[in-house]
Amino acid sequence: MLPRRGPGCAWYNMGMQKILLYYKFTPIKDPEAIKLWQKVLCDSLGLRGRILVSRHGLNGTVGGDIDALKKYIKETKKFAGFKDIVWKWSDGSRDNFPRMSVKHRRELVGFKNSDDEFDVDEHGVIDGGTHLKPEEVHKLIEQYGDDVVFFDGRNAHEAELGKFKNAVVPNTRTSRDFIAELESDKYDDIKDKKVISYCTGGIRCEVISAMMKKRGFKDVYQIDGGIVKYGEKYGDDGLWEGALRVFDGRKTMTFSDKAKTLAHCHHCQASTSNFENCAEPSCNKLVVLCQTCAEDPERRYCSQTCRVKASAPQAA
Repeated sequence: MLPRRGPGCAWYNMGMQKILLYYKFTPIKDPEAIKLWQKVLCDSLGLRGRILVSRHGLNGTVGGDIDALKKYIKETKKFAGFKDIVWKWSDGSRDNFPRMSVKHRRELVGFKNSDDEFDVDEHGVIDGGTHLKPEEVHKLIEQYGDDVVFFDGRNAHEAELGKFKNAVVPNTRTSRDFIAELESDKYDDIKDKKVISYCTGGIRCEVISAMMKKRGFKDVYQIDGGIVKYGEKYGDDGLWEGALRVFDGRKTMTFSDKAKTLAHCHHCQASTSNFENCAEPSCNKLVVLCQTCAEDPERRYCSQTCRVKASAPQAA
């Protein structure tokens, strides 16, 4: 039985902190029960982060003391469907998250009705892309050269900060845009090539690769563990360039001090990997802003339209 969370718990006191990223596609008969179990477990260990549970599996990012995270892994692996989860460690702490959130959702990834696009068994997504370890990505390119294409499975603003060299970047503002993108004729010229899909930790590409195969892409792959695992192995000495968007208080991360800065400030064009939410309250667009422009009240907007709207007198 796990001790209760509290200041007296050894792992609740601030020791060496890390962030743990993971997902697992596996059939879950009672997602609500898994949600409640995970919430009690995380609270007892003093963790913070976000976990989603659906009938298709588990997707989480949690931060805390290393000993607490190791206990979390040990307990989570006791559920048969989670025993072979691939765990990814990243720099950070529980303070990168405001709270511990565990939710039961229809979809593990926020595609529009994507849970109708695929099914899972105890081995993962059925008829998804072929998994490649980071070194196998290089071997595939060495063997087939220009017949290999990287396909970014993230939103376009993430690719603005960092991407694989010469990657195809779909015009997507949110994950919900992907189905329409794939059903367009924009990518007909790469359907016969060897397409390596990639995303932050791998989960989005589990779904995207299955959707691509259903829409005529002949030879689809995905990077096992996503950009995070690739960066762990090659840092900035491989085919990845720039900063990686992460979904916690850090906002972005790089794999070394040699990382390139790909993005430019929306207003002054200075090189930066910083981004902010548009300051107009009704606009949820993310905009790349250097620190100077981000601190300027007149420039914290994605457009002149939003700036004018925000400065307009409010109705009584």
